Amino acid sequence: MSSFDYPTYPYRPAPEQLGETAPTSPVIVIGAGPVGLTIAIDLGQRGIPVILLDDDDTVSHGSRAICWSKRTLEIVDRLRLAEPLVERGINWRVGRVFRNDREVYRFDLLPEAGHKLPAFINLQQYHVEQALIEATPETVDLRFRHKVVAICQDADRVELTVETPDGRYTTKARYVVAADGAHSTTRAALGLSFEGRVFDERFLIADVKMKADFPTERWFWFDPPFHRGGSTLLHRQADDIWRIDFQLGPDADPQSERRPDRVLPRLKAMLGPKAEFDLEWVSIYTFRCRRMRRFRHGRIFFAGDSAHQVSPFGARGGNGGIQDVDNLAWKLAAVLGGQASDRLLDSYDDERVPATDENILNSTRSTDFITPKTATSRAFRDAVLSLAEDAPFARALVNSGRLSTPHSYADSPLSTPDSDAFTGGPPPGAPCPDAPITGPDGVSAWLLNQLGGDFALLVFEADPVDTDLRQVRIGGTGGWTDPEGLAAGRYDLRPGTCYLIRPDQHVAARWRYADGATVRRALHRARAAEHSTIETAPMEAR
Repeated sequence: MSSFDYPTYPYRPAPEQLGETAPTSPVIVIGAGPVGLTIAIDLGQRGIPVILLDDDDTVSHGSRAICWSKRTLEIVDRLRLAEPLVERGINWRVGRVFRNDREVYRFDLLPEAGHKLPAFINLQQYHVEQALIEATPETVDLRFRHKVVAICQDADRVELTVETPDGRYTTKARYVVAADGAHSTTRAALGLSFEGRVFDERFLIADVKMKADFPTERWFWFDPPFHRGGSTLLHRQADDIWRIDFQLGPDADPQSERRPDRVLPRLKAMLGPKAEFDLEWVSIYTFRCRRMRRFRHGRIFFAGDSAHQVSPFGARGGNGGIQDVDNLAWKLAAVLGGQASDRLLDSYDDERVPATDENILNSTRSTDFITPKTATSRAFRDAVLSLAEDAPFARALVNSGRLSTPHSYADSPLSTPDSDAFTGGPPPGAPCPDAPITGPDGVSAWLLNQLGGDFALLVFEADPVDTDLRQVRIGGTGGWTDPEGLAAGRYDLRPGTCYLIRPDQHVAARWRYADGATVRRALHRARAAEHSTIETAPMEAR
């Protein structure tokens, strides 16, 4: 039995069911998981009314996504929601890789100081969802037990048929975000499918509640003595819950392997016969590395698992989904607010499809290393593991799940071409690094918090630029100071340097000097770029 007290949220009939005339909603989001909740909150905080539909009345069952990356935490920190997640979650940065019972090597995901947020936290998905639901603003109409059963669209709007305990109703929106998971009914209703690979290998997830003195690190074993021929992963979660993954092999029967009489002997072999623990949740999964060909279909946008799937080693599923909607929310807000044309929304595909392909590539490589399919690939894997104990070059080849890092939109049509005057710092398309800064009044702060969630300028040791944009000035009279030089180092700043930052805190342009006209041209490009056609070859050909 789970130790988590799953909340139940009240069902309420929609205004359309009560005889009220409901206007066309600016945005309807389908699915109240972390991805759907994040974009609903983001849009709601921007003052855009959102309807959020979910077919359930509680949070997800089982821990599911647990590893939340620094970039994801920075996104929710912009929404002023990171603090309670970080406080409740388990902060970690060190990983250790073993072969049999010997350590091959260890790594540190955040070896430098001067960051507000940790490299990763581990926090069960149900905790994340509960925190996001409780933080949903009044601009979001959260409707539980409202299941979308049909959807259609024309040039001006999307019409949804929704089923509830009181019957069906129809509602309309200018745009729809489908965040309804890997088994998306929205995707099925439109006759759309995934392209990519489904691997044969099966894995067992077991969440156990126990008191243990394991350090707060990510431990991964190849061929451990307690599970010969497979691999095992150990993660600590909040509330004394531990996530353990066992590789089962392609012939494992999903139904029988999830039974307690099959799970408990594996856990006792690993933890010892005297270990005291309670089994919280069990699931069987297979690796899937695939995506939809496009994520935008008219006025309907797909995000998270409804748009793409990756294997869980590397923590790219939930993190990639939240980065999807971080990219989409500000663009929807700009179009709905009249600051940009609808063609800005095409850039969602231009930017998030390549990001997904990067995640899929890394995920596929991890899968192939963890579960080699041929004698040659296994010999290579074993040779790498043997060398890695003593040879630093081999450690870079060990792949037990390369952990999620943010994607840089290097070829984005929204970016102004870069200057060759820069030798470091984030180029156009890259996410902004954080750094500690100090205000004129001596108050300490963090750079990303000052950039906010709209277009902004970062200016170094220069007078304000002639523009209406928010400006964050470092150095000079009345500007912020950079006490440790970390902002200057991370952005390759020299006197006069100027960065144009997007609402999702990716770089749109940068210059060694910029005047108002230069900034306005780059701003226009970032808001209304011409559509750049993405590569849409089948995944198998990639």
